[in-house]
Amino acid sequence: MTRLLSCFAFSLLLLSNTACEHQTDDDTKVHHHSIFSFGTIIDVSIAGVDEATAEQAFEQLEADFRYMHVTWHPWQRSALSRNNQLFATSEWFSDAPSVRPLLVKAKQLAVSSEHLFNPAIGKLIRLWGLKDGEHETGLPPADEDIRKLLQANPRMDDIEMSGIRIRSNNPGVFVDLGGFAKGYGINRAIETLEIQGIENAIINAGGDLKAIGQRGQRPWRIGINHPRKAEQVLAYIEVAGRQSVFTSGDYERYFEYEGRRYHHIIDPRSGYPGTGTQAVTVMHEDAALADAAATALFVAGPEDWYRIAQSMGIVHVLLVDSDGNIHMSPEMEKHVHLTSKPAKIVISKPLS
Repeated sequence: MTRLLSCFAFSLLLLSNTACEHQTDDDTKVHHHSIFSFGTIIDVSIAGVDEATAEQAFEQLEADFRYMHVTWHPWQRSALSRNNQLFATSEWFSDAPSVRPLLVKAKQLAVSSEHLFNPAIGKLIRLWGLKDGEHETGLPPADEDIRKLLQANPRMDDIEMSGIRIRSNNPGVFVDLGGFAKGYGINRAIETLEIQGIENAIINAGGDLKAIGQRGQRPWRIGINHPRKAEQVLAYIEVAGRQSVFTSGDYERYFEYEGRRYHHIIDPRSGYPGTGTQAVTVMHEDAALADAAATALFVAGPEDWYRIAQSMGIVHVLLVDSDGNIHMSPEMEKHVHLTSKPAKIVISKPLS
């Protein structure tokens, strides 16, 4: 969902599943490893441990991400795709324990976002054909097809849970957890590292990331790409301690038709890609919350992002609107170093 660059740019380009080491300017050894999962390269950087500890951690994360990718896939054979098939029947069935925690979290996030984050619109997402980063037809869907799916009004509230049983009272529900599964998975991966005694690391999944500790004597420094100037950095954020940085933008998965850009961030209210926003960056300790909030605030746009951020408990927000203006919370302003000034910067009231 993002195009956000770590300052370890070389490691983002490392596509093989091999580890490497890098000595920082304060002599702290940083180990790197790359994993392909969730349709992107996941770059893991671990600082301040020996090679054997790092290798053991990388091996465990490989297995964990492989399991999560297979289990949570909405279309291919998986625990989640089984749920989606059974949701269509409106009958009770036994839920998979590997999926239940994500559904519980997704329901909570959907409510707090006023359903601007809505994983239940999987059929609509598939209709647009922008899954896995490739558009299938080069054409937008027919208006009538979009209207039919909108009439069903699928929401996470339609999913009922009772003990281990689960059902949907709306056969239009088809859950696609792509809007926050990566964040949820990164949370679990960081927990795995901490269990192994690792205190300083960063996991960067295609630009969406979570960090713990720092790199030697310095915080992790993250660069946010400019949404309209490829390979240019819009701003830097310094991250220390337990923090996640997630961005939703209209520039990664999209196609253009008759002069209009159609991207993958669908507004559940209209059935069409969200308008008014180029990118939103959110920082929060909880990577799953940051992931979902970046999507919800993108859809909310420059007029409503503040209200939705308040509702979701988010205080660090940077939004680039369709005119290239930057909207920021004062809490985020303290962490952001812009590389150049846009025509307009709008600082909101405090969110905390």
